[in-house]
Amino acid sequence: MSIGIIGSGKLGGGFARALARKNIPALISNSRGPESLRALTQALGPSIRAATVAEAARADIVLVAVRWPSLKDALRGLPNWNGRIVIDGNNPLVDIDPNSPDAKDPTNPVAAYGIKLVDIGGRPSSSVFQELVPGARVVKAFNHLDAQVFANLDVPNGQRVFFVAGDDPGAKADVTKLIGQLDLTSIDLGSLEAGRLFELPFGPLAIINLVKV
Repeated sequence: MSIGIIGSGKLGGGFARALARKNIPALISNSRGPESLRALTQALGPSIRAATVAEAARADIVLVAVRWPSLKDALRGLPNWNGRIVIDGNNPLVDIDPNSPDAKDPTNPVAAYGIKLVDIGGRPSSSVFQELVPGARVVKAFNHLDAQVFANLDVPNGQRVFFVAGDDPGAKADVTKLIGQLDLTSIDLGSLEAGRLFELPFGPLAIINLVKV
């Protein structure tokens, strides 16, 4: 299966690095265009190629890892996904200016981390995300740990665990297989709505760093 990545930040770039370690080909893209990714792809090697967002979106499995406020723009104008698998690696968070009133808001328990939760009306974030990728089979994954974990996925005598959730068993099976190809392991939590259990920052399974031994 072909793999595309939309977003080249900590998660998108880290996922590309994990694929490159196993020599798994992928296309990576961002809003600034392929030329901006030259240094990254040169560092990762020939299995990871820079592409436009439209090119990456044509892959069989596409990881979307974009800051929440940029999601609509990142996915706007793409054709119907026609049953292709889209991995939602996003959380409904926005960065805040450390000098802004938001940073001093006593009702924001994560202000000290430079972030705040986006109000999405109490919905699971993947239900909002799913509306932006019509026709896709959405699987929630790779979002429950700080994306910096992709800088070092190896654990002694074990495999790092990622949660997955989705409504399509076949899509989850393919994502689970990909996770295994990266020498990682997964726990299937059920339907896409169950993805709220591991949303950062307040899901009860967020930041739960498990290792299978």
